[in-house]
Amino acid sequence: MKIALVYDRVNKWGGAERVLLALHEIWPDAPLYTAVYDKKKAVWADVFDVRSSFLQNLPHEFLPWITPMAFETFNFDEFDVVISVTSAEAKNIITKPGTRHVCYCLTPTRYLWSAKKVYESQGVMGYGLRVMSPILKKWDLVAASRPDDYIAISNRVAHRIKKYYRRDSLKVIYPPVDMSTFTPRTGGTYFLCVGRLVPYKRVDLVIDAFNRLGWPLKIIGKGSQERMLKRQAHANIEFLSDLTDQELVTYYQKARAFVFAGDEDFGIVSLEAQACGKPVICPRNSGMAETVIEGKTGELFESDLETALHIFEKKRYDSDSCRKNAERFNMDRFKYQMKEVIHI
Repeated sequence: MKIALVYDRVNKWGGAERVLLALHEIWPDAPLYTAVYDKKKAVWADVFDVRSSFLQNLPHEFLPWITPMAFETFNFDEFDVVISVTSAEAKNIITKPGTRHVCYCLTPTRYLWSAKKVYESQGVMGYGLRVMSPILKKWDLVAASRPDDYIAISNRVAHRIKKYYRRDSLKVIYPPVDMSTFTPRTGGTYFLCVGRLVPYKRVDLVIDAFNRLGWPLKIIGKGSQERMLKRQAHANIEFLSDLTDQELVTYYQKARAFVFAGDEDFGIVSLEAQACGKPVICPRNSGMAETVIEGKTGELFESDLETALHIFEKKRYDSDSCRKNAERFNMDRFKYQMKEVIHI
């Protein structure tokens, strides 16, 4: 069976990129198609045969209406199955009836649906999005009709697929956590937040809470809001970035708990923290909450993070329980479920 992978843009490192590497372990010969490929920013992709589109040498950031067309130009006639891993345009690919298109959906296009208001509030680019949004939504709905099957990364995302695209998910397959890399250590002196510093992650809410409490917080990540968030933060908050996996593991291991405030699609960082034996504090109304056992491996909150932090202070959380919970999302489980669905 010949398989190809498709991903929106190969130009960063995060949870979705870890998923792609897991898929590569299952199907090492599968090429990776993408709109643009930045070799310097995506050294992790060296293991792939990466095939980029005509956008490679164009200012694609300012031409969002061209990106769907870029995916339509790829030819997949030689493949039996194409797996698009996407939160945006990769599902625009066109396959003939003999080629099955399975969309491993990270979330319906975020800037058009679940986080539309957040993105539209962002200055000049937000204004451009408001103007283009009606057209882009129509294109996105056309693209959403193209996959033969959807696999959602969480129940939260499956709900969004149903709400926005009117499509049912064949299955929910949670992304895997690397249990051999993220290992436990007891103790901890600070709270930890890990993620890209972009609006929908709501790192600003975490900073607000810790500004008031004065408790030590470390934030790991980079993104468009980095300068603003650093100005917002008080002296008890430290920012870090460009860490190796081993350095990241060390920061997890030395933390008291992991804290997050955004409506995450899934949030592999929650499982990385629990694999390191650390409890998680996150919103109840989030895909991340699906990986937390309330009161045992962390705390969930409706809207008041600060209250949840005070509840956390009064409890004890067992490191082994956190580790055992993360084990449910291990790599072997992911590979088995993915192969089972693809070979149906």
